[in-house]
Amino acid sequence: MTGAAPRLAAIAETLLDAPLPVRLRAWDGSEAGPPGAPVLVVGDRQALRRLLWRPGELGLARGWVAGEIDIPGDLYEVLDRIGGLLWERSSGTRTGRSAVARIASLRDPRMRGALRELVSLAGPGLPPPPPVEEVRHRHGALHTLRRDRASVSHHYDVGNDFYALVLGPSLVYSCAYWEDGTTLEEAQRAKLDLVCRKLGLRDGDRLLDVGCGWGSMVIHAAREYGVEAVGITLSSQQAALARKRVAEAGLSGRVDIRVQDYRSVADGPYDAISSIGMAEHVGTDRYRDYAAALHRLVKPGGRLLNHQIARRPEPDEDAYTVDEFIDGYVFPDGELAPLGRTVGLLEDAGFEVRDVEAIREHYGRTLRGWVANLEQHWDAAVRLTSPGRARVWRLYMAASALAFERNRIGVNQVLAVRTPEAGDSGVPLRTRAWLS
Repeated sequence: MTGAAPRLAAIAETLLDAPLPVRLRAWDGSEAGPPGAPVLVVGDRQALRRLLWRPGELGLARGWVAGEIDIPGDLYEVLDRIGGLLWERSSGTRTGRSAVARIASLRDPRMRGALRELVSLAGPGLPPPPPVEEVRHRHGALHTLRRDRASVSHHYDVGNDFYALVLGPSLVYSCAYWEDGTTLEEAQRAKLDLVCRKLGLRDGDRLLDVGCGWGSMVIHAAREYGVEAVGITLSSQQAALARKRVAEAGLSGRVDIRVQDYRSVADGPYDAISSIGMAEHVGTDRYRDYAAALHRLVKPGGRLLNHQIARRPEPDEDAYTVDEFIDGYVFPDGELAPLGRTVGLLEDAGFEVRDVEAIREHYGRTLRGWVANLEQHWDAAVRLTSPGRARVWRLYMAASALAFERNRIGVNQVLAVRTPEAGDSGVPLRTRAWLS
């Protein structure tokens, strides 16, 4: 009898309409695919039942999280080779539908045959329940105060000790700013200092850090630039550790950490606002309100530094779909917008955009550093969370690193000013003076 792997390889090549880019190893020990190619293991036929009931990347991700699908070798190489399932390599844009989902199209006789073969391989029975790390039971309108709090809790309340393993001592969960030869810690410090210099922080300034995480930005700004800082987060676990770090740094009198939504801040004006890796949670429908709130909170002549991940523009914006794996397991309700839309909405709110710096390649390098940390401390990470949650993070960060490196998504620092009516922005004539 033919082994499972050759049969599965034939199904995959029908769906891809191309040669299999990896070697498959099935639960019965059989293998198929290009000799010497990196190996993808389908260790349990339950993964096929998941795929039948949920064609596409979410079905595949559930198999990965459950440990039914594995990659024993170079994770990046396998993900890069199968990336064509989700993206057009020539243009770097989303196809809108995974090639795996073509199996749902029964008009093609080849697809009908592939479906019958997959059903036969999967065996009888319903799919197993999704792994428990998946987000469940979301109700109500997107981006209400209550729903945003729940979404943030799912992602950030994994545990401070887990994040410390992954992020390292800096506890900065956003793109670092690299130079050749720097370490992750040095690159994160360089990023924090770059933000401070772009904001033109001076002794005695009031700084609001929106989405302050574990307090790294406000601690750096208060210690190095003498500001009075307020950091806000929706994660109670983040806030608890941030307050502890502030106290240990001797900055309790100058730094205030709050569990608070940006929509509830009412003690402006601030001299400067930083928003680093937070705006991805705001949502397209709420972004205009977000920009207006920050404009209201910063004083005339004050600056905003908005550091945000961006997706590539789509030919048909209405056709864009949120990544199912990221939405289901990592960032519930997260949304990415093209850079142009973000700049336009900041300008609509009254800001004058003075500088945009694209640092896409820096994020790929940062993510690879986090993956290396996770892999180095794998057993501890599993103890602190669960095997499934650790697998979620390994896949999410490795796939995201490739997405930045292949220009599928980007990240940008946008410097904007609430320019007074008299027109003096306060920005140096040579805008990028902070680089010297």
